[in-house]
Amino acid sequence: MPRSRRHAGNGGTVMRVVIDTNVLVAALISPTGKPARIVDKIRAQAIQPVVGRAILEEYRLVLARPRFGFDTAAVDELLDDMAALSLAMPPAPVDAAGLPDADDAPFIGVAVAAGCPVVIGNSRHFPPDCGVEVLSPAQFLQRMHFCDSPT
Repeated sequence: MPRSRRHAGNGGTVMRVVIDTNVLVAALISPTGKPARIVDKIRAQAIQPVVGRAILEEYRLVLARPRFGFDTAAVDELLDDMAALSLAMPPAPVDAAGLPDADDAPFIGVAVAAGCPVVIGNSRHFPPDCGVEVLSPAQFLQRMHFCDSPT
């Protein structure tokens, strides 16, 4: 069995995945979009996010930015759910110098450590040789058979 899966209590498997912050931002902006469907699947424990301390901190800092104007209660609920439903894992070492955005190193490091993909809305920040599989929300939902088409 791939390292990115674990047995679920119901006899099935649950995919482990690192969720980039922009997926959570998009889920709060559009509660019916594909990123929101991923959050729904996390809350239903159909998928398990993998996080590290730096990832949870980035979630908190970004979702609290005034420019988004997110409802504080909705942000707090999402952050609580992400912390409670995630598998915490220390990141593997990553050379941030080769990344377009050094802040993405913790996401890559945790994905490498967990042997799982990263779901991200902007794959330009993750170069092809970064050592992890990068999926858009649509690609991830399609792979997990949670939607009919990758659009």
